Amino acid sequence: MALLPVLAPASTQLPRTTLRVHDTAHSRQIEASALKRQTGAGQLMARAGLAVARLALALGQPQGTFWVLCGPGNNGGDGLVAARLLHQQGLAVRVVLAGTTEQQPPDARQAWIDAQAAGVPFTDELPPPSPPPRAVIDALLGLGQTRPLEGRLAELAHWCNTQASPVLSVDLPSGMNSDTGQATGEVVVRAQATLSLLTLKPGLFTGRGRDLTGALWWDDLGIQPDPALHPASAWITGQETALAVWPPRQHAQHKGSFGDLWVLAGARGMTGAALLAGRAGLAGGAGRVYVSLLDENPPLDCDLVHPELMFRRPADWQAPEVLEKATVVCGCGGGLSVRQLLPEVLSRARRLVLDADGLNAVAADPGLQQALKARAQHGQATVLTPHPLEAARLAGCSSAAIQADRIHHAQALARQLGAVVLLKGSGTVVAPPSGPCWINPTGHGGLASPGSGDVLAGWLGAAWGAAQEAADDEMALAGRVAAASAWLHGAAAMRALPEAHGPLLAGALIDAMAGQLEAAAMGPDSR
Repeated sequence: MALLPVLAPASTQLPRTTLRVHDTAHSRQIEASALKRQTGAGQLMARAGLAVARLALALGQPQGTFWVLCGPGNNGGDGLVAARLLHQQGLAVRVVLAGTTEQQPPDARQAWIDAQAAGVPFTDELPPPSPPPRAVIDALLGLGQTRPLEGRLAELAHWCNTQASPVLSVDLPSGMNSDTGQATGEVVVRAQATLSLLTLKPGLFTGRGRDLTGALWWDDLGIQPDPALHPASAWITGQETALAVWPPRQHAQHKGSFGDLWVLAGARGMTGAALLAGRAGLAGGAGRVYVSLLDENPPLDCDLVHPELMFRRPADWQAPEVLEKATVVCGCGGGLSVRQLLPEVLSRARRLVLDADGLNAVAADPGLQQALKARAQHGQATVLTPHPLEAARLAGCSSAAIQADRIHHAQALARQLGAVVLLKGSGTVVAPPSGPCWINPTGHGGLASPGSGDVLAGWLGAAWGAAQEAADDEMALAGRVAAASAWLHGAAAMRALPEAHGPLLAGALIDAMAGQLEAAAMGPDSR
């Protein structure tokens, strides 16, 4: 595979197909296997260095010097190969080597010898502020970073972050954990672009990784891992996979073909949450949407903006065979009132999206936790949609701990509660109780607005309910629908608000999701 753009900030450049992601352990296994199969020493590093040089040349300024910062390992070796290739093209290059050559692995040491022989200039001094570098290549540290950057490495990483010129990180921004996307310490490179080599790593897509990575490129170096020997650690949701959840409607279908959605939400003072979820359910394709407010004296029985919503009293959903045939969205703006109805909802709802105060109620009540776990045993699937603080309450830890390893905690909660967990935030993680998780590549900070989570819950419930046929694996269906809904939620925000200088209001988000779905289905020429 040639250089492939994967993600570009502030644009609609998104993966069209689902991508495989491999964590540090699996990436090391794939690398070791590839090194054994290479026909000559340094073959893999030669291709990696060529990819780095090509991308640096494409991204760099028209004039100036390429500054290549090389660490003591194979990541530094990739940088040395790139520096030699750029130098041999007659371009100005300076290499700063962190560490001694005695520390280098064999291929990296050979790359250093070849660079020396080619006359590549080495220096210990960093350049003055002017003139600015043509580009900076961060080849300090790559796969498997866990310790904080210190000494010379920390100094060089800090210098990278002071540059106005483009900074290209090789494989990973130095100082970033490849599995979590979090910084390993106080200093971490914030790149304008990152070229992931051989495999895609989960940290590039979640946590702080989205901000630290910049525009993401990938070169698999011509290696195609055997899925049986090297299964994916996670999946990056692709546009085609997401859109498959919303196939074109057939002429013979009617509203009964797309299921009933019940929204049990909106305690006193929080009616808006229920309306947003219900309106999103309408736009998301539910055949009928019923809203039952949790206020004892509901302030309204009609939505004048969307009269298609049907308001009902608790007695209506408590009737036999209602929830058993429906998809339920419960908890949006539910306050303390939601706790009273959860035992019945957990025992009866065919498909359940549990959000916001519904999650808080479960976190505070061991009995509700047991009822939630029992649903899977009875063939009833659940999707939980926590933000990091709600996930922390469910897990009994701090939100900082959740954010420190989002994938691990999402998967642990999914196993613990027997449900699909959609952990919201930068790089939303959708984890089923078993198997690889999905990581969402779409969205930005403009989604940090009141009600955007209610919109996601309502849309997800509608999409899930519209899949009326009984699935062989209901939990797998729930995971696919959750991943697709998160993808659409984020892609709509990116399209409606390319630069997230402010929030995208939740009401506008519903229309943006409908517009994104139509535009994406029609193809790139419609954008």
